[in-house]
Amino acid sequence: MEHRQGGASRFASPWTQLVLGVICMAMIANMQYGWTLFVNPINEKYHWGRAAIQVAFTIFVVTETWLVPVEGWLVDKYGPRPVVVGGGLLCAVAWVLNSVAASLPVLYIAAAIGGLGAGAVYGTCVGNALKWFPTRRGLAAGITAAGFGAGSAATVVPIANMIKSSGYESTFLWFGLGQGIVVLVLGFALSAPASHGVAAAKRAIGQAAKHVAQSASAVYNASPREVIASPIFWVMYAMFVMMAAGGLMATAQLGPIAKDFGLHDSPVSLLGLTLPALTFALTIDRVLNGLTRPFFGWVSDRIGRENTMFVAFGIEAVGIVLLSQYGHTPMAFVVLTGIVFFAWGEIYSLFPATCGDTFGPKFAATNAGLLYTAKGTAALLVPFTSVITAATGSWHAVFMLASGMAAVSALLAVFVLKPLRNAHRQKHAEPAANFAYGSPLVQD
Repeated sequence: MEHRQGGASRFASPWTQLVLGVICMAMIANMQYGWTLFVNPINEKYHWGRAAIQVAFTIFVVTETWLVPVEGWLVDKYGPRPVVVGGGLLCAVAWVLNSVAASLPVLYIAAAIGGLGAGAVYGTCVGNALKWFPTRRGLAAGITAAGFGAGSAATVVPIANMIKSSGYESTFLWFGLGQGIVVLVLGFALSAPASHGVAAAKRAIGQAAKHVAQSASAVYNASPREVIASPIFWVMYAMFVMMAAGGLMATAQLGPIAKDFGLHDSPVSLLGLTLPALTFALTIDRVLNGLTRPFFGWVSDRIGRENTMFVAFGIEAVGIVLLSQYGHTPMAFVVLTGIVFFAWGEIYSLFPATCGDTFGPKFAATNAGLLYTAKGTAALLVPFTSVITAATGSWHAVFMLASGMAAVSALLAVFVLKPLRNAHRQKHAEPAANFAYGSPLVQD
């Protein structure tokens, strides 16, 4: 069904589809990355407590991630168009509900609806990019994920200003409607590649395989059942949870952290601009969080997935410690949070690429969706950061925990994941001439 849809679309070309996917991702980015701007205003109005309000963020991330395998199945069956159109509608409804939520249950319901919509858009756009760029899977996934990571950068200042001038309720309402409508309209232009595109991809890979036979592994198409039975999957899952937890904590709590550091409205002058520290940090963080995804994806194509993970995760561990120790001045806060986000966002390109490399392209969307649920698992830890901070009186324990998890993930990448994947690759090795559609051309 999706191939017929692709052939009928006037927008059925790889780069057009990639651009459409990136824009859709940018439109839903505020639902995660803009949330921190609303936490304090909501708490100041209703006094529900930060921990209770952040439960909504956890609900959003859980519903956004844990249902992606189901949404991937719907995309495979019906094509990307109806799933993204429906996702855009749900995203708009969620923020409209947020604008009128006068109780925690309503806030939580809105979070669940928003998570369902954002997950539908996210999973579909990443999966569709992988199908349109079978020989450049990492690059396509990285560029698409960058739309989500950096998509809110341009709207951080307008949202922050509108919250101050018109209140967070109006901000939820109008940004929610605007973002949802854009996704809905562009969703009608999305399509999967036609069958001739698959054939062309096969020929391209066959030619490339002649030149990389010594460095590439053959395709092993593992079913979702086989994937969840593999120790490789669970090692990656554990690493994903630990890395995602630290980043989600920073994403959700950056506003409260800045306020507790006394930096919320402190001016920072950098790159010819002067903005409040929090607003400046959020803007730079969004840009770097987006750029890191294609950048480290490109690096991993050259030095290997696990080696790249070791470097990036190690930078993350050090960056978090530095933020805890030296982030109490406005300039240091802006620079160090930028480093933390740059070393974090790449997980959304490295893990899907590694999953596709290891388990093959046939069930790539579903398998990547299964791995992506680790983000939802990590989100369950976010409310505890408020509890730990309240109990200890500072953010130090939370920072040290996040840094430790990043360091453990870096070590797991080279000392556990890499040997497991090497053994897996040798076990399922086949002659390069037998490469199938979507096989990875470079591994380690």
